[in-house]
Amino acid sequence: MAGFAFLYTACNKLADLPTTTYGNGTAPVLTSSVKSVAVQPADSNSTVITFSWTNPKYATSSSTQKFVIEIDSSGRNFSKEATITVSGVLSDSLTAKQLNNILLGFGFAYNTAYNVDVRVTSSYANNNEQYRSNVITLNVTPYVVPPKVVPPSSKTLFLVGSATAGGWGNPVPVPAQQFTELDSVTYQGTFYLNGGQQYLMLPVDGDWSHKYSVADNSIAGLNKGGTFGADLSANFPGPDKTGMYQITVDFQHGIFTVTQKSLYGLLYVPGDYQGWSPATAPALGAPKNDGNFDGYINIPAGGTYQFKFTTTPDWSNALGDGGGGTLSPTGGNITVGGAGYYHVTANTVSNTWSATATKWSMIGSFSASNWSNDIDMTFNSSSNTWTGTITTAAGDQFKFRANHDWGLNYGDDGGGSLDVNGGNIGDPSHNQSLPAGTHNITLFLNNSGYYTYMIQ
Repeated sequence: MAGFAFLYTACNKLADLPTTTYGNGTAPVLTSSVKSVAVQPADSNSTVITFSWTNPKYATSSSTQKFVIEIDSSGRNFSKEATITVSGVLSDSLTAKQLNNILLGFGFAYNTAYNVDVRVTSSYANNNEQYRSNVITLNVTPYVVPPKVVPPSSKTLFLVGSATAGGWGNPVPVPAQQFTELDSVTYQGTFYLNGGQQYLMLPVDGDWSHKYSVADNSIAGLNKGGTFGADLSANFPGPDKTGMYQITVDFQHGIFTVTQKSLYGLLYVPGDYQGWSPATAPALGAPKNDGNFDGYINIPAGGTYQFKFTTTPDWSNALGDGGGGTLSPTGGNITVGGAGYYHVTANTVSNTWSATATKWSMIGSFSASNWSNDIDMTFNSSSNTWTGTITTAAGDQFKFRANHDWGLNYGDDGGGSLDVNGGNIGDPSHNQSLPAGTHNITLFLNNSGYYTYMIQ
């Protein structure tokens, strides 16, 4: 009986299983709640547009269906699209801020109407069986995003501080320490900065009432850039090394960046006049970092009038007098004839040096000079600057020169820094026009190979 039962079961044919036809999905149809969007910053957190689309009817739970909303400037065929991905829903909304960020990401200008194309692509969760919807076109206008830091209402920005050529004196040398306004929220300038020092930014030259600064200047890497604000408690930390740096100030995002353009070589000048301390000694500078150093050293009366050069701010690499205007690592102290404001040069490639005592004056087309009489300047040992006063008529020009002689003179070929044998100051083809009136002039020769001036 057992074998019979088995045979019976084996021969009993089961009914065919039911079959189900799983069809393909269909392309979704996209609509939007509005066709035009032009909002204001006050609407930033409000919903301004809703996209809806029909169910593509995939053979799966609708909760797993995937949708990618694609937005691009009209005519680009979605080649540079912005995308938003959602799952399990048939609509999505954007706030004014979200939409505005997308539009600004396309490079659209503020308060200008543009057309954008929108479509939605549906698929399974694994991106299989994709269908693209119809394309709808919207007219949209991005708005001005309020800047994180309010830019200067003066539309000017100036650099001041121990890191700068003009030090903490305020007003500052202009145009050497003035930024250029690139647009309403961006300022930029290239400046000489002393290594290891600090600075601030001022919206008004000569006014300490307000400043741009940082909250904490001990943050690592902040000397290369970071966040800033108005009237915060700490100075900007300057770069570690002396050189030329481009500073970009982005008020829109509250960020500044500092980019090194070139480094100066430094040659320190410790001597009896300052206690033989290389670490605190003034330095000559080599703007091209080529071993050709130039600078000015004030040696007051008294003492031995002796000094040496060191290539580092210590005594590990000292250079002394090798005789006949030469330098030697085994040379003795270098001696000058007495007190004075010395123009000192040194070349560590050819191992030569020179020191010439200088007194500075101005000469020019203004009536008191007529390019023949020098107007002497006065040295201020506290600020290490030279100052003088001239009265000019409209169109007058002038230059600085040492010892009433053209052998060493400075002009301005542009940008506010001084150049040996440079163009006349006041020549608009080279620098700034000199207005009529009486002017206090300051000459800054106290920096390592970088010289500038200020007209007040």
